[in-house]
Amino acid sequence: MTGVNSISSKIIQPMNDESQLRFGTYSILASLLSTTPSQDLLDSLKRIKPSSVDNIGGVGQAWQQICLATTETDLDSLDDEYHALFIGLGRGAVVPFGSWHITGFLMDKPLSDLRDDLKTLGIESDENQKDPEDHISALCESMALIIAADDIDESREQQFFFRHINPWAGKFFKELVVADSAEFYKSVGFLGQQFIEFENQYLNIQTH
Repeated sequence: MTGVNSISSKIIQPMNDESQLRFGTYSILASLLSTTPSQDLLDSLKRIKPSSVDNIGGVGQAWQQICLATTETDLDSLDDEYHALFIGLGRGAVVPFGSWHITGFLMDKPLSDLRDDLKTLGIESDENQKDPEDHISALCESMALIIAADDIDESREQQFFFRHINPWAGKFFKELVVADSAEFYKSVGFLGQQFIEFENQYLNIQTH
């Protein structure tokens, strides 16, 4: 969804295990929400295992659901489901744009604020991408880039998350879970819900 400019030469630096997991989760959510998943992505999801069988928590349970859901779908079904959910005839069943969830309007002030912050971070929009930067996929990708950049401290992760993701992403993922046309994407919505709750707690702890 997004392209990078000044940040690009500094990303994918060595990260601790926690940052790797957070980076990976944001990256996978970005891929799942940007377009119909590829077979390679589905095959990768089937191989993901929670790190602890005895105490996997909500995010671990969500990964288990994702793994199971990949065995019960196919590319044609996923293509139909993705278009029904996010594109539709005029509009899909679930709106993936932050401005709409925050103000009730597309292309509103939250998008303008986001663009200002992305510019400050050195993250640029892909010229070939038609969707605005407040698409949930673009925000997940941007957050992954911020986590992976060695010259951006955790305070910027916190600022970006609490300003641009936390105000609406939980509501979006909840709507995705209960959408009538969602099957595979119910598991994606559940992962998003659990991960946003985890991030809220994790990043709040980092401020104290």
